[in-house]
Amino acid sequence: MIEVGEGKKVPEIRFAGFTNAWEQRKLGDIMNITSVKRIHQSDWTDSGIRFLRARDIVSASKNEEPDDYLYISKEKYDEYSLVSGKVAIGDLLVTGVGTIGVPYLIRNSEPLYFKDGNIIWFQNGTKIDGYFFLYSFFGKAIQDFINESAGIGTVGTYTIESGKKTPISLPEMKEQQQIGAYFRNLDNLITLHQRKHEKLVIIKKAMLEKMFPQNGSNVPEIRFAGFTGPWEQRKFEDIAVRSSTISSERGLPRIEYEDIVSGTGCLNKDVFAKKCDKAGIVFRKGDVLYGKLRPYLQNWLLPSFNGLAVGDFWVLQPQNADGSFLYRLIQSRQFDEVANQSTGTKMPRADWKLVSKTEFFIPNTIDEQAAIGTFFEQIDSLITLHQRKYETLKRVKAALLQKMFV
Repeated sequence: MIEVGEGKKVPEIRFAGFTNAWEQRKLGDIMNITSVKRIHQSDWTDSGIRFLRARDIVSASKNEEPDDYLYISKEKYDEYSLVSGKVAIGDLLVTGVGTIGVPYLIRNSEPLYFKDGNIIWFQNGTKIDGYFFLYSFFGKAIQDFINESAGIGTVGTYTIESGKKTPISLPEMKEQQQIGAYFRNLDNLITLHQRKHEKLVIIKKAMLEKMFPQNGSNVPEIRFAGFTGPWEQRKFEDIAVRSSTISSERGLPRIEYEDIVSGTGCLNKDVFAKKCDKAGIVFRKGDVLYGKLRPYLQNWLLPSFNGLAVGDFWVLQPQNADGSFLYRLIQSRQFDEVANQSTGTKMPRADWKLVSKTEFFIPNTIDEQAAIGTFFEQIDSLITLHQRKYETLKRVKAALLQKMFV
């Protein structure tokens, strides 16, 4: 935010072509902020009504629209104390209890009902660009005002009276529209990468089922062209040996449970920058790390560097098997089921005696093992790519919300 004289302000980052100072207003001076009357049985249609609660706004704040579960049938009328309002496109509903100050923009003219006192209704219409209005409520100025007016150290509420006093800085309508459209497109991009990430996770799970033999079969349901013949059964100890060499060598990165994103095989930090001198099990590039403590946590890693595994890890060295294939084998349903037949109750650990003697089907050629490993490596890379883009865009949005609003 930049001062331009006489108390007038402009944002730090601005689209080219706009130079006027933003106008400082209170929302109560611009629009009606109200509660609404109770509905009657006669207001219900045969299909029910669309009913919105404060917690639904919170859950919907990351998406364009809440889910279908918001539709309530007439038979459930007595379970809810409802109020009615003629919402218009561009109006804003803001949570007044629980997680307060979360906005929801009305994007269509479908009748909407919500609880009086739980949601504050800003009857905006076309007074402020709807998307600019929406994203203003995510900005620091309005959120700080809401938190301050709700009180510190109490169960906070955001009231109609507070809503009327809420300050907002307004540029001309064309600049509002450009800012609103920019953040809307940014949100669409964030959602795109989030959904691609979720779909790829589902695809990977399905392919781990279909590319490994199931239900006593000795061949998988899906197989790469050019590979034939049954897979062979091998005891796990014949394809993987545990390393037990302990070292406290300085300069080697340490891997601990807290460094791994559960179920992804990704590190959440630069382990080379960690300051740690703990002793651990030596691993080499291509070894497989498997967290044996609480195996349901799915702490696994295929490191591309040498280091030390600190804590309850198995460091698995592939024997007559492709390391990348071995890494995917430990993610398969059969391995997961065996590893979770653990010893101990409060601190369960996978039982090596059981796992090592368990027989698994594996391809009879290293080439097919490597092809499977490469396939899943590509899926993992795409999953990581979209997760990182999603997280980066969220950080970009958070920063721009501070720099593009007064």
